Amino acid sequence: MTHQHHSTSLFAAPCPPAQRREALVQLSAAHDPECQAALSTALKTMLNAPEADWDGLWVSYKAGQITGAVWVQRLPMNMAQLWLPLPSVEAEHVDALLRAAYQWVTTHNIRLCHVEVSPQSHQTEALLLAHGMQPLAHLEYLTGRCDLRLALNGSTPLSLQPFSLLSNVEQLALLAAVGQDSLDSSTLRDLLSVEELLVGFYQQDPQAPRHWYAIRYQQVLVGVLLLAPREALGRWELLLMGLAPKWRGRGLGRALLNQALQLAQHAGIEEVMLAVDKLNLPAKQLYKQAGFKCYAQQRLFAWTSNQGR
Repeated sequence: MTHQHHSTSLFAAPCPPAQRREALVQLSAAHDPECQAALSTALKTMLNAPEADWDGLWVSYKAGQITGAVWVQRLPMNMAQLWLPLPSVEAEHVDALLRAAYQWVTTHNIRLCHVEVSPQSHQTEALLLAHGMQPLAHLEYLTGRCDLRLALNGSTPLSLQPFSLLSNVEQLALLAAVGQDSLDSSTLRDLLSVEELLVGFYQQDPQAPRHWYAIRYQQVLVGVLLLAPREALGRWELLLMGLAPKWRGRGLGRALLNQALQLAQHAGIEEVMLAVDKLNLPAKQLYKQAGFKCYAQQRLFAWTSNQGR
């Protein structure tokens, strides 16, 4: 991308190292209390990163002054997360930044570059759609108390073993089985391989796989439970809880959720949080019965390598 710097012209360019701090303040997440923790975590991963890893940070200029910023944060497996400009940035500046970000994603052959926005942010959604992003999922964020338990019909003795004891082949096979016919983010699952999904879970959990488990029932591997401490929030997150299709509808999901809550409670945690697809009605019903309540919603959008623009 070629840029010409005139004193009164508007243009987007890679952020110079000397202006990085100023640029990061121009990101929407830096001023949104609900997003600040996530941005802080993302920035911590960049502490010892080489300068080249910052080439996804772009700024818009006018009359020599920074007017906005956008950051394409590289993730494992050639994926990325998009951090949007401040809502107060003028529309033409945002357009210039998103065009630059999209060209960067395309040039670097990013498989999937995603961003989450509030369902109430209709203007932002329209902007993302106009710049070629596609909607992938509508997520509901829930939180529940660890001292509550679901009633069980009879005994359902589940055995938990460390996920790390499985071979890589076994891990991928189990995740593939759990994901079969899943109602959670089905479009996203169609876009990503099981290997990419597993790398994504590792990327979300700094302590992985310390609290990750493979689930056995009647001596058979039937499901998976991935828990991640969120120390800054004083909660644990349930990253993934699922059963292979053959074992669904037997009350094992209720028993597994009880196990998850018990593990968190034994660690001194009072609340567990999770994200569930709005269309996953069976899972939402299960969490509701366990006393979970919705505290936020987000819609997931993405640029993907298999889409035209």
